[in-house]
Amino acid sequence: MIINKPLIKLCSLALLFSFTLTLPAGAIDNKPLLGFTRDGAIRQREMETRFDSLLKKENLREWMKRLAARPHHLGSAYGKENAEFIASQFRSWGYETEIEQFDVLFPTPKTRLLEMTAPEKFTARLAEPALKEDSTSNQASEQLPIYNAYSIDGDVTAQLVYVNYGVPKDYDALAERGIDVKGKIVIARYGGSWRGIKPKVAAEHGAVGCLIYSDPRDDGYFQGDVYPKGAWRNENGAQRGSVADMPLFPGDPLTPGIGATKDAKRLALKDAPTLTKIPVMPISYADALPLLRSLAGPMAPEDWRGALPISYHLGPGPAIVHLKLEFDWKTVPCYNVIAKIRGSERPDEWIIRGNHHDAWVNGADDPISGLVAEMEEARAIGELMKSGWKPKRTIVYAAWDGEEPGLLGSTEWVEAHADLLKRNAAVYINSDTNGRGFLGVGGSHTLEKFINEVGRDVTDPQTKVSVLERIRALRIVRGSTDDKREARERADLRISALGSGSDYSPFIQHLGIASLNIGYGGEDGGGSYHSVYDSFDHYTRFGDPNFDYGIALAQTGGRIVLRLANADVLPLVFGNFADAVERYVREVAKLTDDMREETRQKNRQINERSLWIIADPTEVYVAPKAEAPVPHLNFAPLQNSLARLQESARSFDGVMNEAAASGRALPLEAQKSLDGILIQTERAMTREQGLPRRSWYKHQIYAPGFYTGYGVKTLPGVREAIEQRNWKEASEQVNIIAETIDRLTAEIDRATKIARQSPRN
Repeated sequence: MIINKPLIKLCSLALLFSFTLTLPAGAIDNKPLLGFTRDGAIRQREMETRFDSLLKKENLREWMKRLAARPHHLGSAYGKENAEFIASQFRSWGYETEIEQFDVLFPTPKTRLLEMTAPEKFTARLAEPALKEDSTSNQASEQLPIYNAYSIDGDVTAQLVYVNYGVPKDYDALAERGIDVKGKIVIARYGGSWRGIKPKVAAEHGAVGCLIYSDPRDDGYFQGDVYPKGAWRNENGAQRGSVADMPLFPGDPLTPGIGATKDAKRLALKDAPTLTKIPVMPISYADALPLLRSLAGPMAPEDWRGALPISYHLGPGPAIVHLKLEFDWKTVPCYNVIAKIRGSERPDEWIIRGNHHDAWVNGADDPISGLVAEMEEARAIGELMKSGWKPKRTIVYAAWDGEEPGLLGSTEWVEAHADLLKRNAAVYINSDTNGRGFLGVGGSHTLEKFINEVGRDVTDPQTKVSVLERIRALRIVRGSTDDKREARERADLRISALGSGSDYSPFIQHLGIASLNIGYGGEDGGGSYHSVYDSFDHYTRFGDPNFDYGIALAQTGGRIVLRLANADVLPLVFGNFADAVERYVREVAKLTDDMREETRQKNRQINERSLWIIADPTEVYVAPKAEAPVPHLNFAPLQNSLARLQESARSFDGVMNEAAASGRALPLEAQKSLDGILIQTERAMTREQGLPRRSWYKHQIYAPGFYTGYGVKTLPGVREAIEQRNWKEASEQVNIIAETIDRLTAEIDRATKIARQSPRN
C-alpha cells in the first residue's frame, strides 16, 4: 500500500456500547435491498447466509504464511511464484484464470551511502537487523534494501536543513525565519502528506537532496512499545516506498497513458516526468538522530518537534551531509492474476474486485492481509457456483502486481484494456491492508447508500453489533461537532471521497468507473509498514491474531460483489451524491471568502509594520510584498448546475423507491437499458482533457491533490486553482465543472425516463 496508514485512536468498549443504537447485524433480514425486489432481497440474504457459512479463518492463516514466507517485491522470483500460486487457487475454485504480464521500469539500488562529514563523522547504517522473534527478518539476500523507488541517481554534499514534514507551508515557515534551502540537503519526517511530495517540494525550493525519516513521535516509542516487545517501529526500522510524482500519473513512468506491453513505445529515461529531480533516501530514526543532533540555527516551532532526545533545530548546518545513490534502471515483468466468472444474464457488465499481491519485503499486513480475505471470499463464491448458482453479471477477481512502486499492475491493465473497460466495467471494489477495528470506506458517492446497507448486514467480530453502527458509535464519541450531529441524525454515514493511494485510482480517476475502497483497522496500530518486520510473526501478534477481521472483510467484500452481481438493477443512488457535491460547492466558495479575509488582514499587518519601521529608522526591516486582493468569483454556473442535479437526483431516487415499494421488477430489457445508463454516470463525471497540467486524471469531482499526494481534492480544478491564486483558471474551472454536472444530470434524467415509462411485470 502506498499511502501511509492512518492511526485511529481507540474508543473504549463501554462508550461504544452506550451509543449502539441498533440490533446486531442479521437480526432483521426482511428489509429491502437496493436493486432487488422484496422477494429477490429475501433470496439474496439467504444466499449470503450460505456464503458466510463457507468462510474459514484457517484458510486466511495458511495462505498468509505461504504468501509472506519470503520477500515478494515486483520482479522477484517469489513474486512470480506467488502469482502462479494465486492463479492455481482461482482455477481450482472454478474461475477462468490467466496471468497477464506487463514489462515495467523498476529501479533497485546499486550504491547507497549516507554520511555526515562535519561537525563530526558518522555513517548511516541503512539496514534493519534480523530479530530472533521474527522468523523471516533474516532473509537479507532476498530483501530489497532501504530505499525510495524512482529517486534519481545523485552524489551531493551540502549543509542539512530540517523541514518538518516538508510540505509547502513548512517552507513558508522557514522563509519567515530567513532560512533558504537552496543548495542544501533537507531532512523531513514521514507524515503530513504522501512521501513523494517531500522531494518534489524540496526540489522546487532549490534543495539538492532529501532525506525522509520516521520520527518516534509519529511512528515509534512515543506511540507505544517498539517491536518486538510491542507493535511500533523500532529505532532501526525504516519505511521504503515510491517517490514518483504520481499526482502527474501513476503506473510505469515510461509508458504514460498506454499499457506497458513488450512492444509499447517508451519514453527515454531522461524524459520520464514522474522521476524525482533530486536524490532521495529514507532512513531510520537511529540514523536520523546524529544528523538532527548536529543541527544548529533557530529552534524548530513547537509543533515541529518530534520525540527524539534532542532539541530540534532547523539549521542550516553545521551538519554537512554526503548522499550518494546509484540505481539499476531495469525493466522487470509485472504479473497480474485475472480470474473471471461469466455472467449468465448480463455478461458484458463487469463487477471487478481487486487487491495487490506484491510487497516491499514480506508484506504480511501490506498487502497479504487484504489479499487472503479477497481469496477466501472468491473461494466461497466459487463454492456457491459449484452448487448451481450463477451471477447475472460477470465477476472479475484481480490480484495486482507492482502496486507498491506506483500502482503499476492495475494502471497498465486499465490502460491496456481502456476501451473494453469503458464499455463493460460497472463497479470496481478495492482492498489493501486489513486489521482489527473499524470498517473504513471511501468511494463514489453514488454507492454511499448501497455500502451503508452492506455495513448494516455485517456483524463486528468484537462488539457483535453491525460494523456500520460501530462506526456510528465511534463518530458520536470521537467525531467533530458536525460528525457527532450527523452520526445521530443522518440515516447513512458519509463515506470519504477517493483521492489515490491504492489500485482503485486508475479505475475511478482515469476511466470514470464507480469504485469503492474497503478495509478494517484502527486497533492494529504498529510500525511494521514497508519494513522487513511486516511479517507473519508481527501480524499474528498485533494485526489480527485470530483473523476475525479477515473474515469480516471477506463478508463485506463478498456481499458487495454478490449484490452488485445479482441485483435486478445496479444499486446506484444519486441523492447522496448530490448531497456530497453540495458540500464541496459550499467549501470552495468558503475557501475564496476565507482567503479574501486572510489577505486583507495580512496586508493590513504589513502596512502597519512598515509605518512602525518608518518611525524607527534604526530598525532593519524589509517589508514582505503585499498580496493582490482576492477577486470576486462567479459561482452561479456551478450553483445552478447543482440545483438541477439535486432535482434530477430526487426524481430518479423517488421513481426507484416507488418501484421497490411496489414489489415488482422492471422488465428485463428495461433493466439492461437502465444499467447501461447507470454505468455511464461515473463516466459523465470525467473530461477527456483531464485536469490542468495533469491530463491523465480525468475525473472532475475527485482527484489526488497536486501537493497532497494522495489526499483527495474534491472539485479539484476549481479548488486547486483557488489555492494557487490562479483566478482566471478558477473561473474557467467553475464553468467546466458546471458542464460536467450538467452531463451527469442528463444521464440521470435518461435513467429516470426509462424507469418511469417502463411497464411493471
